[in-house]
Amino acid sequence: MTTVVTSQQGDTVDLICHRYGGTSDDVIAVYALNSGLCILGPVLPLGTRVTLPDFSTTASEQTNDTMLQLWD
Repeated sequence: MTTVVTSQQGDTVDLICHRYGGTSDDVIAVYALNSGLCILGPVLPLGTRVTLPDFSTTASEQTNDTMLQLWD
């Protein structure tokens, strides 16, 4: 299920994703759902409507069970 939100002053797509439970990996999904959003620049104009994906499903699709070891 998607959600439509309205940008606040100084919002970026990354900040909106973080505010609504997404991660930096979800930014690509947000741009895919909102054609023309990248034309607006890194800081979105006040009141821009942004459609967000269901972050719980995008996170579960990207889950990786391998652990990165610092000294590998």
